[in-house]
Amino acid sequence: MSIRTCAIIPSHNHHTALGGIVAALRGHGLEVILIDDGSGEPARTAIAALHAPADGVEVLRLEVNRGKGGAVMAGLRHAHERGFTHAVQVDADGQHDLAAVADLLSTAAAHPDALVSGRPVYDHSVPRSRLIARWATHVWIWVETLSLRVKDSMCGFRVYPLAPTMAVLDSERIGTRMDFDPEIVVRLFWRGVPLIHIPVRVVYPEGNTSNFNLLRDNVLLTRMHTRLVLTMLRRLPSVLRNRPPGRGADAHWSTVGERGAWWGMRLVTLVYRLLGRPGCIALLWPVVSYFYATNAAGRRHSLDFLAQANAAKSLPAPSWRDGLRHHMSFAVKALDTFIAWAAPERTGPIAVDGAEALSRLAAEGRGALLIVSHLGNAELSRARLGTRFEKDVNVLLHTRHAVRYNRLIRSVRPDAADHTIQVTDIGPQTAIDLKERVERGEWIAIAGDRTPVEFNGRVSRVPFLGRDAAFSQGPYVLAALMGCPVYLLFCLREGQGHRVTFEPFAERIELPRRGKDDALAALAARYAQRLEHHCLRDPLQWYNFFDFWADPKAGPR
Repeated sequence: MSIRTCAIIPSHNHHTALGGIVAALRGHGLEVILIDDGSGEPARTAIAALHAPADGVEVLRLEVNRGKGGAVMAGLRHAHERGFTHAVQVDADGQHDLAAVADLLSTAAAHPDALVSGRPVYDHSVPRSRLIARWATHVWIWVETLSLRVKDSMCGFRVYPLAPTMAVLDSERIGTRMDFDPEIVVRLFWRGVPLIHIPVRVVYPEGNTSNFNLLRDNVLLTRMHTRLVLTMLRRLPSVLRNRPPGRGADAHWSTVGERGAWWGMRLVTLVYRLLGRPGCIALLWPVVSYFYATNAAGRRHSLDFLAQANAAKSLPAPSWRDGLRHHMSFAVKALDTFIAWAAPERTGPIAVDGAEALSRLAAEGRGALLIVSHLGNAELSRARLGTRFEKDVNVLLHTRHAVRYNRLIRSVRPDAADHTIQVTDIGPQTAIDLKERVERGEWIAIAGDRTPVEFNGRVSRVPFLGRDAAFSQGPYVLAALMGCPVYLLFCLREGQGHRVTFEPFAERIELPRRGKDDALAALAARYAQRLEHHCLRDPLQWYNFFDFWADPKAGPR
């Protein structure tokens, strides 16, 4: 697709830097449209003097000041009427490094359907108040778009694809002053226009005057964000219904990578330190809404599980709101885990059922196998209860799909990974190592509700919430090899705290030579029955967001 691009410069009483800006843009072969937005003298005369259509410079005079947004919209409409396909917006105060124009133009030529925007790189001249205000706007934009892809929404240095931009201007009511730049980004984003950012150096020249009116424009920005948030909430149900399935929607659980940027996780950490758990939960809602809206497979599997649980409890079928609450519950669980490692004294009360038997085991120096699950927060119980029993709890985990989250945990508690054993399959060497640990009196924790990472792993299909599901035989084979007591561990949030339940499962598991598969299936069925019992206490604390009833022997669909 060939594109035809011009430059648009809105100006209200800025004129000292205009000559150099126009010359630089003309040097890139761009025709320039200057919009004099009701400037007074001497700016009016200086801007008018630049009018030279034969040399590719045109001045449009707006007799009444319309605001920055009104001036840009007038320029965009004029450019569209003249047959241009794209327009470069450039501020008139000389803040932007025009050497970046070449990058903007080449990127727009390569991606003609995209909005190409500058992403400011500031030096020491930037006022701190500007940085704070921009940060606040960025957070609101992330809420309104349910996305972190908008890196900067206020930079007045960007290339507009005119066809989709005019469609927005013709059908939407857009702010006409300083609220224009962020609002047009959100409106285009909602219509599926790709957004590409190009770094651009930004300086604040000495003596630079700003047209930003502290009271008026802050009121306008507040009204704009309120309007966009309300619009986002009205759009959310249709977004959730129409979002196409994601890539790898039915893959095995171990192949589903974690989502979220490292810096985003660090932001949550900072908010926790400043505002505590309530502040973090407030921040998590828009983030979780974004991931819920963009994860079709996760939504489907969440609602599938909740439907099974509701049917078992004779409740109505779940709605998309229940699925969102389910995802939010998982985010809060991750937050609680982080708090348990970073500041265990802030996790709230923990009630323990069945601790007496484990206390006796610990006193006798005996090892044990703990079968945990992805119901509730077993990791929190490990963080809090390890010191209570004065026992090392070694956890067998597949952590390669959660590298960034585990890195975050290690940043606050470097010793959190000391007793974490990364495994993809339990081979002879792993079994020998675990047996030696148990003989030393250590405890081993292994998940009983995840199928083996390898698709050809050994499983038993047993009833769970009314349908046959695949449960790994690994915990019971391992228990038989180690010859130690086996306990089930469940940890569910209750009110402001948690309740940990230890249940004796077997003093020792011995597998017969004949009928071993039947014996393993019976053990898996017993475990599934207890897991179902605890699941129905609070289904929203079930954190297996994949097709739990799929047949792993059939391989990934």
